[in-house]
Amino acid sequence: MSQPDNFAAPVETELTGIDLINNPMLNKGTAFTDEERDAFKLHGLLPPHVGSLDEQVERRLKVLRAFATDFERYAFLRELQDSDETLFYALIASNLEETLPLIYTPTVGEGCQRFSEIWHRPRGVFVSYPNRHRIREMLSDPRFDNVRIIVVSDGERILGLGDQGAGGMGISIGKLALYTACAGIHPSETLPVLLDVGTNNQERLDDPLYIGWRNKRIGREEYDAFVEEFVTAVAERWPDVLLHWEDFAGSNAARLLERYRDRLCTFNDDIQGTAAIAASSLMAAVNVTGVPLTEQRIAVLGAGSAGCGIASLLLQAMIDAGVDEVEARRRFFLVDRNGLLVEGLADITPAQRPFLQNPEVVANWSREVPGTVGLADVVSNAHPTVLIGVSGQAGAFSESIVRTMARYIERPVIFPLSNPTSRSEATPEQLMLWSEGRALIGTGSPFPPLHWNGQTRKVNQTNNSYVFPGVGLGVLASGARRITDAMFMVAGKTVAALSPTVRDKDGLLLPPVTELRKVAVAVAKAVALQAQLDGVAQPCDAATLDARIAARVWEPHYRPYRKRG
Repeated sequence: MSQPDNFAAPVETELTGIDLINNPMLNKGTAFTDEERDAFKLHGLLPPHVGSLDEQVERRLKVLRAFATDFERYAFLRELQDSDETLFYALIASNLEETLPLIYTPTVGEGCQRFSEIWHRPRGVFVSYPNRHRIREMLSDPRFDNVRIIVVSDGERILGLGDQGAGGMGISIGKLALYTACAGIHPSETLPVLLDVGTNNQERLDDPLYIGWRNKRIGREEYDAFVEEFVTAVAERWPDVLLHWEDFAGSNAARLLERYRDRLCTFNDDIQGTAAIAASSLMAAVNVTGVPLTEQRIAVLGAGSAGCGIASLLLQAMIDAGVDEVEARRRFFLVDRNGLLVEGLADITPAQRPFLQNPEVVANWSREVPGTVGLADVVSNAHPTVLIGVSGQAGAFSESIVRTMARYIERPVIFPLSNPTSRSEATPEQLMLWSEGRALIGTGSPFPPLHWNGQTRKVNQTNNSYVFPGVGLGVLASGARRITDAMFMVAGKTVAALSPTVRDKDGLLLPPVTELRKVAVAVAKAVALQAQLDGVAQPCDAATLDARIAARVWEPHYRPYRKRG
């Protein structure tokens, strides 16, 4: 697989006039020089002023900040991405803290819900079930020859908002924008894909503007055959591609990962990326609380793919730290819609099985509702040191639950990770108030700064963007053939090692968002080295690996153009 042209070399193209301007990867707008306007017949199509990229960023920022709502800003940035990718990424990279919440969580949630309203230019590939016999044809376009990372969703479980059908393409586009903005993956190496297998969201089906396949979701047998056809076609087209699964329903996420993880280089970010950043944040919290990982008791609300992924990685981290596996499992309390997972329950998934509590453990617990064991009962009786939410249930961390936890734990660690903001299990302000200022808080989406005791503090955003961009960069730089669990473990540990709490117990749990590029490079190196240790990448010396990583980090800037032929 060839890489993109040298990032500094002149661009050669035969496109001219409006065709050149309409190519988002080649368009430079007013930054085309007079010589380029002569050569490519651009006079008259552009205003006479010859500008710079910095001027364009300043102009676009002024417009962006003038909008009244974040959805308007999201739509504006999507338009910019589809018209001038270099300008889009220059704006994003130089304003990460301001723009990441606009191109991804929380605004991308509304972007997916209203995707049909704003779609107007092709980006990525919609692989719809009625066109299943055309998958190879759709993927064969020469524009995709350089693709190295694919983010695919079927739109069934978008953040905490549920089934959005074809609107799930917004997730694939947004995730890949973070690969480029946070890790410098060249845009031409990325491809967003939406597997359109219908939707069970009646609001989408009744919407006359809905752009997806207007049909109920297909059955399990047809679904599996369709996904198999897609994966087979992808592996044939790009043998060394990284396939990133995103926002699949819990009933499909884990089993698809298990089915394909040994057939190609692939991972599920909801399972593995979420687990890694949760582990990073908890490891950083240990620097503050002084309670080692070996002594933590962890309650997780939401025992789907994300909750089980978090618990599995933390379980392995506990075992690695010296805790006996049987004892380590006793320290996890996973609560699903039907309450605490205990032995004897029906419909237990393979991912949930390691975390089933013995019924004898809870037999004598006091309970709010006889016959059930809810989260409040777990907090009252097990006294967890860590509370993690991936339930999508707004307000699930109630005042009573938080105050009870804080009664037994000096520095409770509480991570309401559900996205978007409207689905968060609690707000940082609530958690700080109910814990009397003692909670260590990490949220899935960005929140405004906290005001407590006359001080203002930023809120830790425990977001996957700290992990998966660096994982992708490390995979590409090392040529890894597969992704192992150890690669995500080391990614989490690398982010934790960069925590400000290493030097200052009053610091944030995670590095500032403005340092995401630095974080991605560090994660990439650690992941690449682990891939070599795991035997899924060819060994190379440290200097060579550093050079490979640096060579893959694209900085958005305009290159000179010359006419081909």
